Amino acid sequence: MTEALGGQLGRRGFNRRLFGGGAAVAAGLTSMSGVLPGSPAGAAESGPASGARLAEANGETRHIKLYVEKLADGQLGYGLEQGKATIPGPLLEMVEGDTLHIEVHNLTDAAASLHPHGVDYEIGSDGTRHNNSHVEPGSSRTYTWRTHAPGRRKDGTWRAGSAGYWHYHDHVVGTDHGTGGLRKGLYGGLIVRREGDVLPDRTYTIVFNDMTINNLPKGPDLKATMGERVEIVMITHGEYYHTFHMHGHRWADNRTGILTGPDDPSPVIDNKITGPADSFGFQVVAGEGVGAGAWMYHCHVQSHSDMGMVGMFLVAKADGTVPGHGGEHAEH
Repeated sequence: MTEALGGQLGRRGFNRRLFGGGAAVAAGLTSMSGVLPGSPAGAAESGPASGARLAEANGETRHIKLYVEKLADGQLGYGLEQGKATIPGPLLEMVEGDTLHIEVHNLTDAAASLHPHGVDYEIGSDGTRHNNSHVEPGSSRTYTWRTHAPGRRKDGTWRAGSAGYWHYHDHVVGTDHGTGGLRKGLYGGLIVRREGDVLPDRTYTIVFNDMTINNLPKGPDLKATMGERVEIVMITHGEYYHTFHMHGHRWADNRTGILTGPDDPSPVIDNKITGPADSFGFQVVAGEGVGAGAWMYHCHVQSHSDMGMVGMFLVAKADGTVPGHGGEHAEH
């Protein structure tokens, strides 16, 4: 399931609510997924494993509400319901071909906005003060994001699709570039999937924001059970370059983090340099080849990790315990 961390909602929960309407459908916002049927013997080395849940492209158009609010500690957040803003904001998901209309309500006393990376939008959905596409205090505005599949342009050149691990953020709080909004927590993850992409069991959003992770003094715990497919959306904001490293787990340095087969030339890595406004994502199978345990993730710039840019990937055994961590694995 997609974790509550960062205002996210379980993917199964989203699918159940898809036809019920309401703002809650925004987190884990994705088209319904399918399941790959069993492959014949000897044909399993290319493509996803038998039984993997896959993204389906249905060209859906959805409408959600997103609230900009002050938090108790002076920070700011986006939320799918009034009074439930979080840092990071809710994870939003689309599949190539989807359109998303986001009705943003600004409940703060300063102008705010919503600016996306990676998707298609017209100038009125840019989310900047420069073209008057922001939201004044107490007002609302609808932003429209569209996506497309890869294909040929009329001149024969190749146009990439929208699929990728992207993000959204404010662009006006504090300065005309949103510096204050970003520092205070107005950001969130955005995933655009391609038809046939493997879907995870749970997704976490990690944001290196200056010398914090998710605006916290130390990184949050990410929880999973052995064998679960876990997806990480990694975003960087602020003034510094960082290196993201995860202990015991590796991923392919490509669009999905998953090798397409034995001849995929993508390098397999466990550390990646990331700078302001960079974003990437990947999936791992929790504990694969290394077992359950408290596996560290952190910025590998040593002074940064010393200042608290460290968290734990807690992989539990089937009985709920995390070896070497003490006590039982928390509910998730």
